[in-house]
Amino acid sequence: MNASDIRWNDEARAKVLSDSDNVLREAVVDLNGSMQGKPSDEIYAALNERLKDRFIDYEPGPDVRKYADAIAAGQIEA
Repeated sequence: MNASDIRWNDEARAKVLSDSDNVLREAVVDLNGSMQGKPSDEIYAALNERLKDRFIDYEPGPDVRKYADAIAAGQIEA
């Protein structure tokens, strides 16, 4: 077996993705309840603070900005 053949099976991959979606969703919904209407940059920072320790090699991407903007605009329905 080559080292490049070592990887999660499809079921495990789906579980990892589902778990990460749940972490993101939980953070967005929680901050929506406490930070709605606040500046997007403040919400963005709060989202990053919550997410950074939940993922290996976390790097904020455009999705985090999208959800911060949506919370600030009151567009998240919980």
